[in-house]
Amino acid sequence: MTRPRPRSRPRSASPDLYAAAAAALLVTAAVLVGRYVYTYADLIVGWPPLLGRWDPHLGPGTPAAVLVAAGVVAYGPAVAARLPWRALLPAAWGTALAWTWSLALIDGWERGIAGRLTTSQEYLSVVDRWHDVPATLRDFNGHILLHSPDNWPAHVAGHPPGATLTYVLLDRIGLGGGGWAGALTITVGATACVAVLVTVRALAGERLARRAAPFLALAPAAVWMGTSADGYFAAVAAWAVALLALAVTRRSPGWAAGSGLLFGLTCYLSYGLTLFAVIAAAVLVLGRRGVRARPVLLAALLAGAAVVPVAFTAAGFDWWEAYRLLVTRYYEGAAGVRPYAYWVWANLACTVLITGLATVAGLRRAGGVLLRRRAEGVRADEVGADEGRAGEIRLAFLVAAGLLALLAADLSGMSKAETERIWLPFALWLLAACAFLTRPRGWLTAQAVLALLLNHLVATGW
Repeated sequence: MTRPRPRSRPRSASPDLYAAAAAALLVTAAVLVGRYVYTYADLIVGWPPLLGRWDPHLGPGTPAAVLVAAGVVAYGPAVAARLPWRALLPAAWGTALAWTWSLALIDGWERGIAGRLTTSQEYLSVVDRWHDVPATLRDFNGHILLHSPDNWPAHVAGHPPGATLTYVLLDRIGLGGGGWAGALTITVGATACVAVLVTVRALAGERLARRAAPFLALAPAAVWMGTSADGYFAAVAAWAVALLALAVTRRSPGWAAGSGLLFGLTCYLSYGLTLFAVIAAAVLVLGRRGVRARPVLLAALLAGAAVVPVAFTAAGFDWWEAYRLLVTRYYEGAAGVRPYAYWVWANLACTVLITGLATVAGLRRAGGVLLRRRAEGVRADEVGADEGRAGEIRLAFLVAAGLLALLAADLSGMSKAETERIWLPFALWLLAACAFLTRPRGWLTAQAVLALLLNHLVATGW
């Protein structure tokens, strides 16, 4: 007599799916509360929690965006696993470029690219006021406050002059106008994914870097990387971290000096990116064996970091005074109206939209890796160990530093709304957590669908 088979237990949903569902609920809550509890006059955004408006549309970039997404979902993980490393980096950059350009062109050339940086609040609107660069730098702080004469537009006043000066110099070499500015911003911004891959490989191993590559190339953040100057800022900050990772693992003072130079420039592109010191500190912790072996690395890093601040200070720009004035202007404008009680959590909903549900699941796994760290007795600073649990711990530690920097920005109250673009530099480091995911095609599909829906249903703007 045959025994009846035991009834199999129903399989519970994956914890990854629970995490993704919780993130989706957070976004839903931010949308509903923003629309039905607050008014436009409260939040000053058209489609909370995003700065934009409901505008279903197609565009010339639609077919290309769908093809790029389909190609990465179908072949991305396999290609990333097999392609020689030196070929993978340009392939990732090219894919990120194609993805960003195609998404931007869904809105057309003028609205999606050429006109983005030429609006009344953007950098190109003041290029003609920079005939004498040294004099403008000396007088920059005198135009930050709203009641000051000829006050700077919002984005110019809200950033150190390095941001505006980038586009002024582009204009001076004969590449003026929104088209060239947009092309530069997208092209440089797309290199940020390469910088993150270089960092992950140096600190956590090539296997994890390869697993993260498709997610970095197909990030939903590309909706705002093309075209927002914050995408350019993200690339500069990412390369500062990447060069530091190379410096501590290869014990190279040259890389350390280059990293310091870019960190200094980062602080003169955006005040908030001083929080990248948290990520830099994580890299130094992970690479402290290299630093101990060659203490000159720290000297080279600090020397490089001093170059840009010294140059701007010598030209007459006072960074600290400018930041103090910016805080005053910030609360004179929209920030004085936007409720902290909403944005302190709705900003995190924006982060879900720019990083995707896959990143939420990846962060859950990264947290699990850190929680298991002590039980397994693996040190996070063992740079150079074989790829395995030690590499996973190092990557989780790096991602946690990026998350910590983002949370600090959130709690500061200096990022109320528009974080879908402002936090692009931090978001890229969260995306690296996708290296922990299994079944990457499913998660990549979710990432692509999210980006395509956002770009086709909402007219984003700033």
